[in-house]
Amino acid sequence: MNTYEWLQTILFFVVLLALVKPLGSFMARVFQGESTFLSLVLAPCEKVIYSISGVKPDDEMGWKRYVGSVLLFNLVLFAGLFIMLLTQHPLPLNPHKVPAFTWQLALNTAVSFTTNTNWQAYVGEQAVSYFTQMVGLAVHNFVSAATGIAIAIAVIRGFVRRKTSLLGNFWVDMTRCTLYILLPISIIAASLLVSQGVIQNFSEYKTVPLVQSTNYDKPKMDDKGNPVKDAADKPVTENIIVKEVQIPMGPVASQEAIKELGTNGGGFFNANSAHPYENPTPFSNMLEILLILLIPGALTYTFGVMVGNTRHGWMLLGVMILILVGCFGVLQGVESNGNPLVAKLGVQSINMEGKEVRFGLAGSNLFTVATTGTSCGAVNSMHESLTPIGGMMPLSLILLGEIIFGGVGSGLYTILAFAIIAVFVSGLMIGRTPEYLGKKIEVREMWMSIIVILTAGVTVLILSGIAMITPQAVASMSNPGAHGLSEVLYGLASMANNNGSAFAGLNANVNFYNLSGALAMTIGRYIPAVAVLAMAGSLAEKKYIPPSLGTLPTDKAPFALWLTLVILIVGALTFFPALALGPIVEQLQMIGV
Repeated sequence: MNTYEWLQTILFFVVLLALVKPLGSFMARVFQGESTFLSLVLAPCEKVIYSISGVKPDDEMGWKRYVGSVLLFNLVLFAGLFIMLLTQHPLPLNPHKVPAFTWQLALNTAVSFTTNTNWQAYVGEQAVSYFTQMVGLAVHNFVSAATGIAIAIAVIRGFVRRKTSLLGNFWVDMTRCTLYILLPISIIAASLLVSQGVIQNFSEYKTVPLVQSTNYDKPKMDDKGNPVKDAADKPVTENIIVKEVQIPMGPVASQEAIKELGTNGGGFFNANSAHPYENPTPFSNMLEILLILLIPGALTYTFGVMVGNTRHGWMLLGVMILILVGCFGVLQGVESNGNPLVAKLGVQSINMEGKEVRFGLAGSNLFTVATTGTSCGAVNSMHESLTPIGGMMPLSLILLGEIIFGGVGSGLYTILAFAIIAVFVSGLMIGRTPEYLGKKIEVREMWMSIIVILTAGVTVLILSGIAMITPQAVASMSNPGAHGLSEVLYGLASMANNNGSAFAGLNANVNFYNLSGALAMTIGRYIPAVAVLAMAGSLAEKKYIPPSLGTLPTDKAPFALWLTLVILIVGALTFFPALALGPIVEQLQMIGV
């Protein structure tokens, strides 16, 4: 990296770490029902919402009722978006007259945004109206993020509370999260993005003349849409001269802010955060990366505050940063070395294919690991264009369960499941009943942790195997061989782990991926959520065990290293064979081994 890239990267992490404590403390106060500097304005709004909806803030829920509220709320949201996508053509704010979705694509998209995945098997500016973008997709960006954070807060209460079955009230947690955290930060972020050139309007698409016309050959089609062929059975083409181009408009900044902040990732445009109307400048690029990592990072401090051990929260954040920086270093290194096959042609350069020159190599790579280390899925470069080992970095971060930093809420409760397994294994090594934050870890907690960690991975491997023997799925790969396997593995991993990004070489808008993807996203979101809430309910019922000389300290560097090792070992044991057949084989082919 050059001096500018070093300074940019270091400054980014300094700013991120500086914001973790104040935001983490603020979120702890919000979810503990304490007064904040926003209470004077927002507390009356909160009371009105409870009054209209009939919610009793003091009516706390056990884990089963909490789960029921989460599932019911998400089911209603899914149904509303599904119907909206099927009927968007007559709805208002549709100046471009976009048609309705097919039911398969509507199903996939509704599941995608409800589960915080934001997988997009469509071109946003061509397929979605302004009304659907705002009332459908943007609203889901808020509430799906709030759902994940609410679940994480309920899990924290499981560690904090003693001999009780109550974990709080889902409706209160979700309301406070949206009002006090997501909305204020989104308003500030959207304003900053507008200042950088991100558009925010309801204009019709603009048709503008090109400075210099261009032309291309287009195949002729008959009345039935079939290619016209000549006497030699070759396609007949016609030369098309292009003198003007259509530029999409829309309310982008408001969508962009919550898309990144809520680790949603669904872009207003097909090019996502590589589009200059979504991400125009190096400052907007760093701001968007910061928004992606901000809440997942701050939630570790919130956890530390609420359990009464902020050192433990910093330890979890340290593990996240260690793995994220490690993956960034590998990605930066291999992309800096470029492609050896290109070097043989006498061109020695870094691999800038598929990346934005205005962001540079480091700005593109940092965005790549941030968006795949979380469940965001927004992209400012094309991951398909990465070198094989470079592409393996974002793929590996997704396959690990996106706990580095993970989705808003889901990242925290997933890394806590890993921590429980790490404590349990270390307890077996020293012959002592494992304890974690004053709670004895027993069979129930272990089973729930295993479900949280392995559900998405098992789903990915099973569906990838099915895809390899399904003709429609195989035909959707743009590349045969090892890279084609990477495309399929990445796509299904992205859906099952609620990420939403893709290698871009896979045609996912076919029935197989629309339907199997909807299944993967549903399983990957809700089975771990139910399992972790069940674990929280079990922990809340336990008594507190004071630490003793035999208690494993979980807020120090040795445990952080042990937790990191456990995460990497579980990931390697689960996915190394698939990675060996995909990116590793492709890398060996590239270097000529």
